[in-house]
Amino acid sequence: MHLHNPTIEQLKQLDEFVSTQPSGNYFQSSSIYHLYSIIPNYSPILLTSQDENNNLTGILLAVVQRETGKIKGRLSSRCVVAGGPLVKDNDLLIAEKLINKLIHEVKNKSIYIEFRNLFIGDYFNQIFIDNNFKEIEYYNFVVPIVNLEENKKKLSASKRRQINKGFKNGARIIEPEKIDHIREFYKILAEMYTTKVKKPLPPYDFFEKFYKDKATGKYFLVEYKGKIIGGIMCPIFNDTIYEWYECGLDKEYKDVYPSVLATWAAIEYAANNELKYFDFMGAGSADEDYGVREFKSKFGGEQITYKRYIKINNKFLYSIGKAGLKVLSLIK
Repeated sequence: MHLHNPTIEQLKQLDEFVSTQPSGNYFQSSSIYHLYSIIPNYSPILLTSQDENNNLTGILLAVVQRETGKIKGRLSSRCVVAGGPLVKDNDLLIAEKLINKLIHEVKNKSIYIEFRNLFIGDYFNQIFIDNNFKEIEYYNFVVPIVNLEENKKKLSASKRRQINKGFKNGARIIEPEKIDHIREFYKILAEMYTTKVKKPLPPYDFFEKFYKDKATGKYFLVEYKGKIIGGIMCPIFNDTIYEWYECGLDKEYKDVYPSVLATWAAIEYAANNELKYFDFMGAGSADEDYGVREFKSKFGGEQITYKRYIKINNKFLYSIGKAGLKVLSLIK
């Protein structure tokens, strides 16, 4: 079933189902559905499966994203499933129906479909292969939270030294006190995506809406001499806090280490609030020279491997779009 305009009761049932499943995560919850629903050029798709008693047996939450503008929108349309399909007892028949339903719904609306699974295991691997998805091994780091003292011990010596030095030099961690703080954070993040990451970034409204929905998660910002110089945006779900977006003016403030302090702030919050995991949300594919992987490896996390799957719906536009991150940046 495709829930086009789910009711409050249906979304409540969704969260109850996600919370009780071993692989359940924030990116399958009503919080992310609400966030996608109110952002221009983001169209969430919620597919569900029920048993004879109308109890949920599986869900698939996807979002079709595109950039603003007719040409940009056509070249950038993609369907992303963050978190992966969530199916009771990993039932293959239910998973297959949900995945096939999504393929049918978005084949003419997106250049490609990408599943970014956030669980270890390849339960549904054959379903993806049979539907012409390409399999990609994708690394991640997850930090088990013990307590503040133990988690600080697990940091590399260089990261402990940088954290101590950053605070000693006058930096402090704050939660946003006004909307201008979110604008400052976004300005740093947008510059980083333009010059380094070179991938599409959600519009500013996305980050403001996340801030206003206090129940969804937290921002931790690095303030130095009255200025925001870095920060991290962290959804929280069940016992896990996630690094979704993180940035820092590290070159400009070499002796303050804003990116290090922002990451540590999230781990510190987890340790002080009885959370069990800090999830870095990815560290690049196995065949990718991903420089940030070394940075993420220094915080005491365990390296794990997830599976991602990608299916090309329009090979011509995908070939343009892949090179097209440069093209998009030239289209005003």
